[in-house]
Amino acid sequence: MPSPRTSLLAFALVLAACAQVPADAASARKSWVVQQIHDHNHPYAATASGELDTKLATMAGGAFAFYRGSAHLFFQDMKTLPASAYATTQTGYTWIGGDAHLGNFDASRDSSGKAVFKVADFDEGYLGQYVWDLRRLAASLVLAGHDNGLSDSDIGAAVDTLVGAYVDQMNDFKGTSGESTFRLTKDTTTGVVDDTIGAADGKTRDKLLSKYTAVSGGARKFQALSNLIAVPAATYSGVTSAMAGYVSSIASSKRYPAAFYTVKDVRQKLGSGVGSLGRARYYVLVEGASASTSDDVILEFKQEAVSAVAAAAPGRLPASAYDSHEGLRVARTAKAQVSNAEVLIGHASVGGLPFYVHEKSPFQEDFDPAKLDSAGKLNTAAGYLGQALASAHALADQDYDSAVVSYSIDKQVSDAVVSKSGLKSEIRAFAFSYADQVELDWEAFVEAYNAGTPLY
Repeated sequence: MPSPRTSLLAFALVLAACAQVPADAASARKSWVVQQIHDHNHPYAATASGELDTKLATMAGGAFAFYRGSAHLFFQDMKTLPASAYATTQTGYTWIGGDAHLGNFDASRDSSGKAVFKVADFDEGYLGQYVWDLRRLAASLVLAGHDNGLSDSDIGAAVDTLVGAYVDQMNDFKGTSGESTFRLTKDTTTGVVDDTIGAADGKTRDKLLSKYTAVSGGARKFQALSNLIAVPAATYSGVTSAMAGYVSSIASSKRYPAAFYTVKDVRQKLGSGVGSLGRARYYVLVEGASASTSDDVILEFKQEAVSAVAAAAPGRLPASAYDSHEGLRVARTAKAQVSNAEVLIGHASVGGLPFYVHEKSPFQEDFDPAKLDSAGKLNTAAGYLGQALASAHALADQDYDSAVVSYSIDKQVSDAVVSKSGLKSEIRAFAFSYADQVELDWEAFVEAYNAGTPLY
């Protein structure tokens, strides 16, 4: 059987010409990658050089880590790569997450108290082709599979499972409201996904509070930790002043009494994520449901920027849909893509900058790609990943807000995929070809990084 890498030579050839770089000029691609990394990170150079140093060191650690930190490269490439044979104008209005990779899924309790497996990152949320999320997720399967020492044939089979599960789930949703009740829980999953859900369900609020805070003199405050540092008085004041706007961004039917949001402490969180390193992130301790210190809540304020997807689909999500506020764009994506989304999702502005706000959930467990260390584990997880992605896309369509997405996306995608085997072959070929390009891009980045080339 031929290698997946040779099954669609056209993709490989076009990949060599990404970003309008001549196919025979690999050095031009290398220079372009380095310049793109610099330009993407430079806006944060003056305020977050330490975080950017952490980001670059993390990205230098491997191709998958590099991929996590460079969604902007992916969507620059989507401008020039061939369109899918299984996409239409209508499917281009899918509300995608934009950064679908293995590290951006998790398990956590939803607002009903049920632990579920789902998409978990919404920073790049935007309207675009559903296949962009599938392509990005499938390529991450290849990169993580290589990290875990799995064979191309086993990885390719998992990519097929991912795509098949996505298409089948969309077909199940078509013509029904099934996406509104669909859940991936311990009762419906096995393997690493089931383990992730179980780990989330076993967590407690006390453990999270003990990790980051301490009670002294009857008052709970954040601990002084290397990754949780004090903020200047002006920042502290800016965050507390932003609380009124944040609370008003939550639907009145979902707001708690005003005392719930009383600020008790503010710290800056360092070292979280990969792609978002460099942007400000604050942990805000608030009173919670009662005056007791046992039910205090940690809110996360996360600075946001323009979605990377906008490079490939400029203006597709009109600014009026999110009041030109990138924090609101992310909040709307989070609420659109998750059934029973947490009630503390909102947005705020601090110092004139846009922030997405949500609870730092005590009942959350990251999905760990390193645990997919056998063909069976990878293949089983791939099926659930496909279902979770389909659920996110189907929820965020005309049933959520017809003014943003005017189509039934599950119907449009199902109708567009006239051949499931054809889409499997297309995505598999893309995933291996693009993973090869990521490896080359990572090598170019590491060469520049080791040479001391300015990368922010």
